Amino acid sequence: MDLAYIPSPSTGVIDLGPIPLRGYAFCIIIGVFVAVWFGNKRWIARGGRAGTVADIAVWAVPFGLVGGRLYHVITDYQLYFSDGEDWVDAFKIWQGGLGIWGAIALGAVGAWIGCRRRGIPLPAWADALAPGIAFAQAIGRWGNWFNQELYGKSTDVPWALKISEGPNRVAGTYHPTFLYESLWCIGVALLVIWADRRFRLGHGRAFALYVAAYCTGRAWIEYMRVDEAHHILGLRLNVWTALIVFVLAVAYIVISAKVRPGREEIVEPGAVDAEGVEAAEGDDVAGDADSAVAPDADAGGDAGRAEDSAVEVPEKNGTAEAAKNG
Repeated sequence: MDLAYIPSPSTGVIDLGPIPLRGYAFCIIIGVFVAVWFGNKRWIARGGRAGTVADIAVWAVPFGLVGGRLYHVITDYQLYFSDGEDWVDAFKIWQGGLGIWGAIALGAVGAWIGCRRRGIPLPAWADALAPGIAFAQAIGRWGNWFNQELYGKSTDVPWALKISEGPNRVAGTYHPTFLYESLWCIGVALLVIWADRRFRLGHGRAFALYVAAYCTGRAWIEYMRVDEAHHILGLRLNVWTALIVFVLAVAYIVISAKVRPGREEIVEPGAVDAEGVEAAEGDDVAGDADSAVAPDADAGGDAGRAEDSAVEVPEKNGTAEAAKNG
């Protein structure tokens, strides 16, 4: 008998009248909101304009959703295109199934388009977004809890996840790998924030650190999962993906630090120009104020000279009178 466990929701959908609110989609939406909000704060702190992050996210998010779904469908094609399966289910994103690897890859393409349109360096924008993306993943993973999917091996630990009987799953208690990854992503976000402040990471190195740190956790968490997956040399496909991406991210950090050390001084040229205009306008106002004061000073000087003359005349007349009297 299990004394303690994490219960799974009885349903992943809440009907608000005629509108179904799906837990999986809700977690994704909240995650995107947090990423954009936190990324905007970091972008402004680095000298960018408010709202720029959201403008570019309009490109990055749709591309990321498509990329994430494509990766999932391609790597788990048997779920949609094998005998007895309905290929139309490949379009039902609300039922779960987003590969982070495809989401980041294609999302980067969308971000690149948005950055090009604004004249902004993509690496700087990615650095600002890195911890926010990790927080978004931490929130998004709870969507798997609503769908009762992507859990680990059977266990009786007090924090085990209780799964009910359903399609492609057997009732029991399992390792809550969704929770492990959620907590890991929070740790990754905090690591990137600390490292960015401590070492002033720039030119995409904060984003690369996020990628490397995430891959480290994803490799061992992926190894615990028991859902169906393709294997290469005894390892799940996503484990290989995490290892390869980890090596590429570390290589980028090392090479980038040598080729382009330091951090970008200007991340959004338009923001700097606007500040320059404001400063120039401030100088003009100060100059006008000085000009307004100058005539008064001259007038004061003339008045002073007139007073001196008035004093000197009587003094000379007094001397003449003294000579006459003498």
